[in-house]
Amino acid sequence: MTAQARSAGQPIVTAGGRAMTRGLGHWRRRVLIALVWLYAAFLILAPLAALVRGALAQGVGAPIAALSQPDVRGAFLLTLQTALVSVAVHAVFGTLVAWVLVRQYFRGQRWLSALIDLPFAVSAVVVGYMLLLIFGRNGLLGPWLSRLGIQIAFAWPGMLLATLFVTLPFMIRELMPLLEALGREPEQAAATLGANGWQTFWLVTFPALRWGFLYGLALTLARALGEFGAVLIIGGGIQGRTETATVFIYRALDERQYVGAYSAALLLGLVSLGLVVGIDYLRRRYEQP
Repeated sequence: MTAQARSAGQPIVTAGGRAMTRGLGHWRRRVLIALVWLYAAFLILAPLAALVRGALAQGVGAPIAALSQPDVRGAFLLTLQTALVSVAVHAVFGTLVAWVLVRQYFRGQRWLSALIDLPFAVSAVVVGYMLLLIFGRNGLLGPWLSRLGIQIAFAWPGMLLATLFVTLPFMIRELMPLLEALGREPEQAAATLGANGWQTFWLVTFPALRWGFLYGLALTLARALGEFGAVLIIGGGIQGRTETATVFIYRALDERQYVGAYSAALLLGLVSLGLVVGIDYLRRRYEQP
């Protein structure tokens, strides 16, 4: 019977065979998990470990002293200011754009949706150069703005525009799938019960988007904190005026201030990682039945 089953190509169902199958599946699962951990460790954990080693190369006090320098504090304050304003703008307009793209139908909608992903495809350095071509001294709007006494290039407004551009997709792309999954039925039901537009949004729509909204805020803030190329080009990296934390890291490495560069990079990395992990932890905690 066994020989006939083998010749027919049919599986042999025995206790040992089942144990062997389970064993092969178990080891395959372990190998896959190990590969995932190795991949994550190589791309995330190893760089963080290298930053920790570089920051602590001269002792625990060295990073504290490096981060306490006035120019470093000023760079971090400027970075935080730019990032928070970007988050506030995208919290409002990103939510509005996501709602319009999902709930409304209009000519050019697909083109607009595609343009939103442009920051993912365009280099941040190119973004900085584009802003210079528009707002620079010899740019498209530069002379006109100069006559009005408004400075965009090599000033904070230009850096804010660059940060807004590179962080544009995160809030929108987090909210659109949730709006599509929610559908129109809950909103229509609220409308039939007498709720106006704002009441429907705050009491029906927004609660369904809550965690996507927080994820969008966290990703936007993390991306804004780590922006380098665009703000360097449009801001010029002027120490004490337009030098952000990432630009300081670049200057510190160029000047061989390795402890300061490693410490600032480690702080930025830990803050960004903490934002994403913290939001995920809160979601898991409060969504548990």
